[in-house]
Amino acid sequence: MASSDRADFDTDLFVIGGGSGGVRAARIAAGHGARVILAEEYRMGGTCVIRGCVPKKLFAYAAHFRQDFADAAGFGWSVPPASFDWATLIANKDKEIARLEAAYTANAETSGVQVIKSRAVFEDARTLRLDDGRTVRAKYILIATGGAPNHGKAIPGIEHVISSNEAFHLPELPRRILIQGGGYIALEFACIFAGLGSEVTVVYRGDNVLRGFDEDVRPHVRAELEAEGITILTGCTVDGIERHGAGFTSRLSDGSSIASDQVMFAIGRHPNVANLGLEKAGVAINPNNGGIAVNEFSQSSVSHIYAVGDVTHRFNLTPVAIREGHAFADTVFGGREVKVDHADIPTAVFTQPQVGTVGLTEAQARQRFAVVDVYKTSFRPLKATLSGSRSRVLMKLVVDGASDRVLGCHIVGPEAAELVQVIAIAVRMKATKADFDATMALHPTSAEELVTMRTRAARHVREAAE
Repeated sequence: MASSDRADFDTDLFVIGGGSGGVRAARIAAGHGARVILAEEYRMGGTCVIRGCVPKKLFAYAAHFRQDFADAAGFGWSVPPASFDWATLIANKDKEIARLEAAYTANAETSGVQVIKSRAVFEDARTLRLDDGRTVRAKYILIATGGAPNHGKAIPGIEHVISSNEAFHLPELPRRILIQGGGYIALEFACIFAGLGSEVTVVYRGDNVLRGFDEDVRPHVRAELEAEGITILTGCTVDGIERHGAGFTSRLSDGSSIASDQVMFAIGRHPNVANLGLEKAGVAINPNNGGIAVNEFSQSSVSHIYAVGDVTHRFNLTPVAIREGHAFADTVFGGREVKVDHADIPTAVFTQPQVGTVGLTEAQARQRFAVVDVYKTSFRPLKATLSGSRSRVLMKLVVDGASDRVLGCHIVGPEAAELVQVIAIAVRMKATKADFDATMALHPTSAEELVTMRTRAARHVREAAE
């Protein structure tokens, strides 16, 4: 960038949002020599660090100890009756999140990024106004404001509903909680609260939970959760909530009512695009998802304004936001065009048991490929033989019958997320079922089933169009 160009702007890059995507973009751009300012109005780290993946995983670890204590008896351990203290978990979680927030800030500043604790809104396509009235004129602007819980339509008593944000800060563990939603956030919190001792009811409008996941995964997960005492009511919604003292009564669309101490909605998230002044900048919104419309380089309708992460509502996952932020910085400031490949993104649901998935579901594969082979197995893992647990593991491979390439892998069971991260490498490298079969099994593990499933469970041949 010529010095004369720099004189026209206060900074080369202004990043709005200090979450995973924004911080990565800022650090990489600064490393390429750009002058970078990052504005964050709340806490550095964004959804993932402050009120998402990290605290949620810590809560999931806490909840799993109940099962660990129960399993121990079969292996000869006499564990005294365990007690759980919610306040201790909250305090320790808060301490860890504060540490991570400080690390995010320090890492950004060490990289040469100027961090400003302020909201930033557009005055025009080049100018941003801060809380104190100052304005900053930037050559490039990156919007990385993330997303937020969406409670849906207004219903009577909606003011009593909490989201996942508030769930991390409740003053005490609810004895009974109703959770509306059937996606991964709803089910993860259902397992967390159930594991910590709450009576949990899940209400979902669809016919089964985890819409969009493989059709073998969905009923398997539901059965596992119900076996652990979680009540799942499908085909209905919460129509209204009334407060009675310290508790609530939720009225459902089927005419029934449920009493609880907390009501949590996890029915979706929306991009944080409101009140940013996007209309002043001329930034277009994608009419299909409500996020900022971007091209394959994360460039918005205004050539010098970009957006990454959940605010684009493409793939709302932290590693995706980080990859998009990095690619943006390399493309704009690093002198090389980098496109993010959004295919074969591994995902996990940290329920108990976990779900890990990468690639296509069986239904997606059958839409795209003429011949699809399915290999699957369900079994009690070795540990269950002594622990007495009735939980079962599900493993499934979806294969292109013509090329033998593994198109998708779906696992429900202990450490499914860890397994699928590794399997994702093979799927991305276009490994074949023969490659899996030729890989030596590691015994005794559950994962060995992935390379020993030799018997095809089903073959689907799509009939040619007339």
